[in-house]
Amino acid sequence: MASRTLSRVTKALLAPALALGATVGLASAPASAAVWNSCDQWGQTNLNGYTLYNNIWGSGAGSQCIWANSGTNWGVWANHPNTGGIKSYPNQTKAINKSITSLRSLSSSYNVSVPSSGAYNTSYDIWDTDHDYEIMLWVNKTGPVGPIGSSQGSVSLGGHSWNVFKGTNGANEVFSFIRTSNSSSGTVNILPILKWIKDTKKWMGNETIGDVQFGYEVTSSSGGLNFTTNNLTVSSS
Repeated sequence: MASRTLSRVTKALLAPALALGATVGLASAPASAAVWNSCDQWGQTNLNGYTLYNNIWGSGAGSQCIWANSGTNWGVWANHPNTGGIKSYPNQTKAINKSITSLRSLSSSYNVSVPSSGAYNTSYDIWDTDHDYEIMLWVNKTGPVGPIGSSQGSVSLGGHSWNVFKGTNGANEVFSFIRTSNSSSGTVNILPILKWIKDTKKWMGNETIGDVQFGYEVTSSSGGLNFTTNNLTVSSS
């Protein structure tokens, strides 16, 4: 469950601690010719048709800084404590705003470098415009992390084999596709997955797909870990 919003009260409570952590984290961010960087809790920018978000949304978070060489090449340094609960979902977002039946294609290619320690997943987070449905595609995971809901079996779709889970977070339905083995690069044909949910399982109707996000859902990264998106593109027609 990768959230992008918090209540105004929660933001106010988290802001002082995160501001202090960001001061420390800034010195640990990668030294590069980045065109943008931010240690702000809700830092964001638009580059090359994508929006990048630092997105430190969970309670008990530490510090995190995001940097970008372009809209498709970016990374984060995250130092979150070894406690339970998701702390952040730094991500790259592409707006789609088309219904499933009006899409002729929707695919994405990814190439990442991720740590061997910590607790996190690397995932796509796909939303309908009403935020009633959330489709997560986990391409890799490390540590004690798992999806919401109950197992719905396995399926091969979009060029990958997945273990499927279905549940709710109290605000929206969540359909999670967990790759059966970790991958650091590849191409995902997203449209057949959406059609399978709609037509085969009938878990949702002809929803309008709002955003396709890709990022790192970090639970813990004590001491500071680097997550790098070497390249990530989303294409649709």
